[in-house]
Amino acid sequence: MGKMRDVTDIKYIVNKIARTNAEKASVEFMNRKSAEKVRGFHKSFPEYKVTPLHSLDELSKRLRVGAIWVKDESYRFGLNAFKVLGGSYAVGKYLAEQLNLDISELSFEKLRSKEVKEQLGSITFVTATDGNHGRGIAWAAEQLGQKSVVYMPKGSSEIRLNNIRNEGAEAYITDLNYDDTVRLASQKAEENGWVLVQDTAWSGYEKIPTWIMQGYGTILDEAMEQIAEAGVERPTHVFLQAGVGSFAGSMLGYLVGKYGDERPITVIVEPDKADCLYQSMLVGDGNPHAVTGDLNTVMAGLACGEPSTTSWEVLKDYAEVFVSCPDYVASRGMRILASPLGSDPQVISGESGAVGLGLVSLLAENKMLNEMKTSLRLNQDSKILIISTEGDTDPENFRKVVWDGAYPSAW
Repeated sequence: MGKMRDVTDIKYIVNKIARTNAEKASVEFMNRKSAEKVRGFHKSFPEYKVTPLHSLDELSKRLRVGAIWVKDESYRFGLNAFKVLGGSYAVGKYLAEQLNLDISELSFEKLRSKEVKEQLGSITFVTATDGNHGRGIAWAAEQLGQKSVVYMPKGSSEIRLNNIRNEGAEAYITDLNYDDTVRLASQKAEENGWVLVQDTAWSGYEKIPTWIMQGYGTILDEAMEQIAEAGVERPTHVFLQAGVGSFAGSMLGYLVGKYGDERPITVIVEPDKADCLYQSMLVGDGNPHAVTGDLNTVMAGLACGEPSTTSWEVLKDYAEVFVSCPDYVASRGMRILASPLGSDPQVISGESGAVGLGLVSLLAENKMLNEMKTSLRLNQDSKILIISTEGDTDPENFRKVVWDGAYPSAW
């Protein structure tokens, strides 16, 4: 095998914030009733189908773990990523409020009816995005006969920009980093009377981000059903990638609500150039802390420097471990999924979707990470869930990684 790769640049911290159950953040927003409403709304879409849960049996044997499942969100609504679940639900909830109705009374078809559109008038939704969230908002707005404006941070992919425009939105790449682009979108909403639909929460802006988090719940609601159908009660470990933390907070909130203290061990994974959650845990005062700069990482969907306040409360109280990963971890995961072993299915996973699997593979095969592996209690009985949140949403970069070996993880 040769010399082992130096992986000391993968950093982790075990959550040692001790709070009583009474002090911990509420996860009622992800309760069973909420999950049923969300799933019901998504089921009303003509495009709705349960996305695949792949069992990587051969890889599990190689990595000496009990099971590895990959939930493949590249199939979601034909948009190649999961983000549309949160964006569409938030848009639906906003429109339901304007109609003074509960969303459970409204199907997607009813919301895009001529009668409802005449009643609501013209609404413009605005957001900031690296690509996937903006495309989801653009798609939902277009489907419902409304308008959307999308701002993207500097360095964003032209392909992702064009995909958003193809869904009917006005879309622009700014010369700002992600967090400043969010501020720009918020400013434009105030100036123009638009509706900001952002998955980042801050003081005074929590309702819509919470709706977005609820919308993501369909992913785990499906996955837990699929795992149960395979004859397994639940996974022992879930690896969740994080940007501002809304996706991770949503998934963890669902798991806490469903399983309580019996929930899987949850590992939060971030790019080292945008590891605001890891750094916040490192400070250890219980507050969220931002990281600044260009946030330059191949994991574009996770290139966020400021934690969402709503999700931070959930993550700091319930996640077991936070990990800061260099880009080669995600790239390794992409290559493993694209080149499966034996009869394992191929999974086309983008940069942000593959980082959890890349980390699992290194934990299993690189002895320098044995301390972290022990902390996570990873062993031959571990049953691991990975959520591949996107496909090749930037095909050119996907080929650079998978074909040309960009960001190498060679030993």
